[in-house]
Amino acid sequence: MSTTQSSPIFDIETLRRGIEGRDALALRGLYAEDARMTVVDHRDQPSHPHEIAGTAAIGEFLDDVCSRDMEHQLGQVVVSADGSHAAYLEQCRYPDGTRVLSTSMLDLRDGRIITQTSLQAWDENNQPTEPQAPQAAPAAAMAEHLDFAAPDEIRTFPNGRAEIINAGGGVVGRLVLEPGWRWSKDVKPIAGTEWCEAPHFQYHVSGTIRIRMADGTEFDAKAGDITVLPSGHDAWVVGDEPVVAVDWQGALHYGEGT
Repeated sequence: MSTTQSSPIFDIETLRRGIEGRDALALRGLYAEDARMTVVDHRDQPSHPHEIAGTAAIGEFLDDVCSRDMEHQLGQVVVSADGSHAAYLEQCRYPDGTRVLSTSMLDLRDGRIITQTSLQAWDENNQPTEPQAPQAAPAAAMAEHLDFAAPDEIRTFPNGRAEIINAGGGVVGRLVLEPGWRWSKDVKPIAGTEWCEAPHFQYHVSGTIRIRMADGTEFDAKAGDITVLPSGHDAWVVGDEPVVAVDWQGALHYGEGT
């Protein structure tokens, strides 16, 4: 007598709970370890979309989105009969009434997402900040005047620290890295990943830092430079001057253990 074994089913209820409850941890569990996400909108257009690889980087992205003051509603969800594909519609709303519409196509393996392509658009009348662009935050509802001399949190690690400020519904970090600091030596044991998986959007205040991407690309960033780094890189301080950089994207969990 032969038996058949059904493949795991994509968990729509967890998707709904994660989206509508802004539960990033629940959403993380829907992705395979090697998952890839592509986001296309009027900033990240089809010829240069925003691409995110691996659950660590996707988790950072989800944490950022779920931390924002906005309502999310899951609309129609469709899963193919063989369980290999799915699609869903998501509607979001900011407190100022700005509405966002996003549609996502999913490729599934064993009930988990391996690739996701999301197309999103939002109301232009109020010119809101891009709702899911990881290098930006939603439009401020009130003025804030903050100082890194009094951060909300300081995370220390060998040869450096991350000073964290919560502002405008998001997180801004100032990285202070001493001579001798190297991510693969000083932060890798904390992160538990082969490469730094936190994407960064940084302004470099002082010092020189050398950045090596996983594909072998290598360059130096100096005072006055801006760097936009996808997941998958190493970095280290060059010379005797400390490196100081302000980071609008990668600070949410930088220097925290997994």
